[in-house]
Amino acid sequence: MGVLSAGLFWERRDVAGSEYVRLDIRNGLYAQGTTLAAKPVGHVCRYEIQTDPGWTTARLDVRTEGAGWARGVRLELAAGRWRATTSEQGDLDAALVAAGHARAGLPGIEDPDLLYGAFDVDLSGSPLTNTLPIRRLGLLNSETGLSHRLSVAWVLVPSLEVIQADQIYTPLGDNRIRYASETFAADLTVDAEGLVLDYPGLARRIDPDLRPASESS
Repeated sequence: MGVLSAGLFWERRDVAGSEYVRLDIRNGLYAQGTTLAAKPVGHVCRYEIQTDPGWTTARLDVRTEGAGWARGVRLELAAGRWRATTSEQGDLDAALVAAGHARAGLPGIEDPDLLYGAFDVDLSGSPLTNTLPIRRLGLLNSETGLSHRLSVAWVLVPSLEVIQADQIYTPLGDNRIRYASETFAADLTVDAEGLVLDYPGLARRIDPDLRPASESS
């Protein structure tokens, strides 16, 4: 992959933190991103996402690191089946307990077949991954008010535990998409490419400098 065509930056609203991603959307999505967050423990998360031309996730590589620990997970989707590869160093649990939090789950997922029927990944705390179902389902041009229920591979940060999760996306018109899970809902504002500008309570984009695909060289 050569020079990526755009760089986006989000400021977190829920915790002290941010996200910066370089990406190309000319043939699906290829993205390399970094998130920083102060809670539940201070950590950095680096990720790489590749989709097919129809925006179905093909691969997610993600690594989290903090003081005294590091974790990694690689998710791959091929022929409808997911495969997970994980790594772990140090002791994240010790850092969490010292900060007054519960212990984390193990990275990855014990039975990847639980993700059967999921075509998107959702990296917690990252507004970029909300774009995946928005583009895959064509929600910016979909009927307003028509809800789309989907299954996703939800990757918890910083633990990198992977969980099957049900989510609902509903186009509201005027570049707004309602995202909902079992216990949460937010009305996202996105740009013409389906990339999040504002995610209430989570993040706000402060440099919306994406060049349209037609202008990319």
